[in-house]
Amino acid sequence: MKFGQAWLGAALAAIALVCARPAAAQIGIVSVTGGRVEGVTADGVTSFKGIPFAAPPVGNLRWRAPQPVRPWSGIKRADHFGPSCMQDPSTLKLLGAPLTVSEDCLYLNVWTPAKSAHERLPVMVWIYGGGFTEGSASWPLFDGTRLAKKGVVLVSIAYRTGVFGFLADRELSAESPQHVSGNYGLRDMIAALKWVRANITRFGGDPSHVTIFGESAGGAAVSILAVSPAAKALFQRAISESGGQAFNPAKLGGTSYTDSGLPFRSLASAEDIGERFLAKLGARDTATARALPPDVIEKAFDSASDFGADAAYIWPIFDGDILPEDGYGLFQAGRFNDTPILVGTNANEGGLPEVRAEFVGTTSEQFEAHVRAAFGPYADQILAVYPHATDAQAQQASEDLFFRDAGITAWGTWAWARLQSEKGHGKAYLYYFDPARSADLPLGPIHAADGGYVFGNPSPFGLYVPTPQGQALSNLMQSYWVSFAKTGNPNGRGLPHWPAFSASSQRVMYLDTHPHAGPVPNLRQLKVLDAYFAWLREKENR
Repeated sequence: MKFGQAWLGAALAAIALVCARPAAAQIGIVSVTGGRVEGVTADGVTSFKGIPFAAPPVGNLRWRAPQPVRPWSGIKRADHFGPSCMQDPSTLKLLGAPLTVSEDCLYLNVWTPAKSAHERLPVMVWIYGGGFTEGSASWPLFDGTRLAKKGVVLVSIAYRTGVFGFLADRELSAESPQHVSGNYGLRDMIAALKWVRANITRFGGDPSHVTIFGESAGGAAVSILAVSPAAKALFQRAISESGGQAFNPAKLGGTSYTDSGLPFRSLASAEDIGERFLAKLGARDTATARALPPDVIEKAFDSASDFGADAAYIWPIFDGDILPEDGYGLFQAGRFNDTPILVGTNANEGGLPEVRAEFVGTTSEQFEAHVRAAFGPYADQILAVYPHATDAQAQQASEDLFFRDAGITAWGTWAWARLQSEKGHGKAYLYYFDPARSADLPLGPIHAADGGYVFGNPSPFGLYVPTPQGQALSNLMQSYWVSFAKTGNPNGRGLPHWPAFSASSQRVMYLDTHPHAGPVPNLRQLKVLDAYFAWLREKENR
C-alpha cells in the first residue's frame, strides 16, 4: 500500500512537472531600464503591463520632452496597466478600459510568447488612436495576446494627448533646446521606441525587426514617424490603418481649406492658439500654468468651444524638428525613413455615428455650396466625381469627401503609398477594408471598425462582433499583418496574393468576405484631390 501510494505520488509529481514546464520556461522576470519587472503567464503568452519608459511628466516636467525613467528597487509586479493619460474618461468607460487618468501615464505593455531571451522574434509596437485628444493602451480591444500567439512580441505604448501632449506656446518654445514646443506626445512615442530598442531583446524580441502600427490618430502618428528624423532607425516596417494625415499641407491660418479633418499647423499658428488658450485659462505664464491642477486644465480643454474653435486644434504640428514639414514635401526631397509600408482605409470611414451626425440632412444644394466654399477653383472637378443629385447622395458624398478622402484618411494614405513606391526602396502595400454590413460588422466598414479584426478581440460597442465569418477575416488580417512584421511582405503560404502597390500598377487588396486584389475603388476622386493639393502646396509656397 505504501509502495503504491509512493508510486502514485511520484507519478503525479512527474505529471505536474511536465505540465508546468511550458509556464516555467516562459520569460518571467526581466531586467529593464530602471529595474526588474515580473510578468504574468497565461495560455502560452507572458504579459508585462505598466512598465515605465520615462519619468512622470508632472510638475515642472509638464510640457517638456520625456525624461529618463526613474529607477525602482525590488521587483515591480507588472500585472496591471498604468493610468491612461489625461482625458475625458467617458470614452474609456465606453470601451471597457480602467477609468483612472493621470499625468503620470508614460507606461508601456509587452506580450511575449518567447520561451527565452534568445528567440529574436519580430516586434510590433502599437500606437493607439483617439484624435490625439484621447486614447489608451489599456483598451481591452487592443489586448495583444492573439497577435503574440502568432509569433511576435507585441508592445503597446502610451503618449500624452490633448493639451498635455500638444500645447505650443512661445515661452515654452524659448525654454526648449530646440526652440520649439508642442508635439510632446510624439516625443513620448519616440522615447518608447528607444526603450524598445534598448530592452526588447530581454523579452525575446529582435530590435532590428520592429514594426510600428496604429489606427486613426495612431495611423497618423505612424505617418509622422515615417518622416521624422528623430525616429530614424527606430523601426523597420510601418503599418498605418486609416491614417496618413502627415501628408496633407499645413493649415497656416485660422480657416480650414476644406473644413474637414484637422490638418496639421505651423509652429507659429499653434503658438498663437496655445497663448490664447493659456490666457483664457488665466495663466499669466508657463510657470503659473504648470502649477495648475491637471483636472483644471483638462476641463478647460474638454470645453474648448468656450475658448473659440481654434482651441480644438491643439494637436500635432509642423514644428521644424520632430516633424519638419508635411510628409509629401519630405518624400519629394528624399528626407524620410525608408521602410516597407502597409497602409489602407475603410470603405465607409465617414459612417462613424458622430461623423455621420454632422452631415445628416445635407441637401444636394448644401453639398455643392460647401464644396465651392472649401475647394475654390477645383470645386467643379470635385463635384463632378462625387454624385450628389439627391439628398441621400449628398449626405454620402459629404461623408466620403470631407472625412474619408480629403479629411483624415484616403488621399494621404494613397499619396504615401505612391511616394514610397516611387522614392523608396521598401515596398508599399495598400488595402481597402470593405466587408458588407453583417452580424460581425453591424455598423459596416466605418472608421475604426477594423481594429477588432486586427487584434482578434471583440469591440465593446459593437464595431466587431466575432462570428465564424468575421473570425475568418480577422485571422486572415492578422496573418497578413504578422507576415509583414516578419518579412516586410504581407504574403504567406495559403493567403490570397497581395501585390505590391506602384504608381504604374495601382492595385489594392480588398479585405472583405472574398479577399482579392483589384483597382483602387475611389481612384477618380483621389486623382482630383491630388491635383487640388498640388495647387494648394504651390499656392502656399509662393
